[in-house]
Amino acid sequence: MTSRSVLVVVFDDVQSLDVTGPLEVFTGAGRHSGHPYEIRTASLDGAPVRTSSGLTVVPDQALGEAEVPHTLLVPGGDGTRRPDPRLIDRLREHARDAERIVSVCSGALLLAEAGLLDGRRATTHWSVCDHMARTYPAVDVDPDPIFVRDGRIATSAGVTAGIDLALALVEEDHGRDTALAVARHLVVFLRRPGGQAQFSAQLAAQTARREPLRKVQQWITEHPDGDLSVESLAERASLSPRHFARTFHSETGTTPGRYVERVRLEHARRLLEDTADGVGQVSRASGYGTPEAMRRAFVKALGTAPAEYRRRFRPSTPPTPPTPSMFSEPA
Repeated sequence: MTSRSVLVVVFDDVQSLDVTGPLEVFTGAGRHSGHPYEIRTASLDGAPVRTSSGLTVVPDQALGEAEVPHTLLVPGGDGTRRPDPRLIDRLREHARDAERIVSVCSGALLLAEAGLLDGRRATTHWSVCDHMARTYPAVDVDPDPIFVRDGRIATSAGVTAGIDLALALVEEDHGRDTALAVARHLVVFLRRPGGQAQFSAQLAAQTARREPLRKVQQWITEHPDGDLSVESLAERASLSPRHFARTFHSETGTTPGRYVERVRLEHARRLLEDTADGVGQVSRASGYGTPEAMRRAFVKALGTAPAEYRRRFRPSTPPTPPTPSMFSEPA
């Protein structure tokens, strides 16, 4: 297997974790597989850069001196808001012959500015999705997924989603065992599928200010197969159904019904991904009652049936125990 090169572009006000997260994944994969990635960092002029958190990064070289890489990785951060036009020109040059182009977080804005995302589906951090869609109408911006692959270009959502995408690339390069070993070493999930939402149901909705409503939110999460009617939930909150529905919407930004829908869908997706339970069992455990009801919910929300979702996102083989010597022991 030939080694693969990774060139990471750095600039002032870059998000440090957008840089170090994927690099830890690629470095760990090289240790485990025995085929290291050739990792280089480059700034526009080769000068040190200061990240948004105050960390100083000393790059290996100037971007203009770097060889065309196998994988060009563009992180995000505040520095993507007003990029140097020379940086955009260099990205175009390197992207022309790179086999893979990857962005993390708002790094997608730099790819869009370079015209590399025109006519492609892409994602970025949720907070800049609207801005990217307005500024670059030729880009098909999808605000929901953790990461998106469109041909040789992959874009990812905020910060830690860069780790998810890097693990997916490692799995593509070196196989699932290596990706799993790296994920375990970093104590992260191997697979948060790219199609997963950037927000869980709990993050998508605001946390209620009042304790009775917060307890109801927690109850919904822990009992997706329970009686989650407005009347039942209102009783738990010691409110009338009308008052409960109005207050829940006011404090969480969503209705009780929509919140329940998201929790049940998220629960069903997790069971389909992580267990061998049958579709009927999953539908009952997630509160849908019947496979047909769950199928309708999946098609409406995800555009795919539960069986197809499982086929795409559940590992075909069981997890493999980590090899004791995969990483050197801590000093």
